[in-house]
Amino acid sequence: MLAVLSVLVLCFNPACCVFQKLYCTISDSCDCDFKPNIRDLEWDLYKNVFGQHLAQDIVSEEVAKFLQNKSPDRPLVLSFHGSTGTGKTMVSSMLGNHLYGSAMSSPYVHQFVPTLHFPSAQLVNHYREELRSWVKGNLTECARSVFIFDEMEKMPPGLVDVLEPFLGPSHVVFRTNYRKAIYVFISTAGEEVINKVALENRQAGREREDIKLSDLQDAIEKAVYNNNTSGFFHSSIIQQNLITRFVPFLPLSRCHVERCVRSQLCQRGSCGRRDVVEAAAGDMLYAPVQGQYFSTTGCKAVPAKINFFL
Repeated sequence: MLAVLSVLVLCFNPACCVFQKLYCTISDSCDCDFKPNIRDLEWDLYKNVFGQHLAQDIVSEEVAKFLQNKSPDRPLVLSFHGSTGTGKTMVSSMLGNHLYGSAMSSPYVHQFVPTLHFPSAQLVNHYREELRSWVKGNLTECARSVFIFDEMEKMPPGLVDVLEPFLGPSHVVFRTNYRKAIYVFISTAGEEVINKVALENRQAGREREDIKLSDLQDAIEKAVYNNNTSGFFHSSIIQQNLITRFVPFLPLSRCHVERCVRSQLCQRGSCGRRDVVEAAAGDMLYAPVQGQYFSTTGCKAVPAKINFFL
């Protein structure tokens, strides 16, 4: 009873806000809008992400494992790689949708786009200080925060390394329980090695599901680290192995594009329009030309194609 009264007194005290923020950084009981539903996340991944068995398995397994650990020794850091339209941004949105009560509109989901937030390479030092302060302040506000960095291939090199103290297990950030956060990096960097493996696999007549993470993990890491147009170019984050998993998104074949079209048609109440499915998927560009294997834009152009053929 005395404990309850003391908390009530604190909440009528001007220091209440400070108390709540501090409590939020150290307690799993603090709400912070954090209402994870791993079962729904897994269902969403397997129902609505097409042709990405590796991404589906890695994301669902790593997120579930991370959240089951009440005292993780480091944050969860996932780096999504693959061609345009393969589902990278969609999967990052699914994380927010199934981790927070107010989904992607939660104040604890933070999204960064280099062309919007870090447009000038000459201001990298200024951006570094801003980003460091922003991340630290928001982790103090709520330890269960998600930070999504889109278009990493457009990120000024050297900027992202300011996050290094927040990603490793041995660092200490004052008054901040930074180990419960989730970071997602999204990039087309590494798409060449991913697409090469997918193409060789198909030309050899093997099933798509035969492609394993071990076939791609090291190749993606090297390609991203050595890409001088990538935000991870010679990054200390990669050097120190602070990324939990590099997640490959495979190029999509026509059958996957058809599933994208059908799914979006159903959302519009037009599930039965097989003619639109065939027309929209058939109007896409596929490469290599001689094989007509993979859509050059994935599912990204699907809404526009549907509008044209409906």
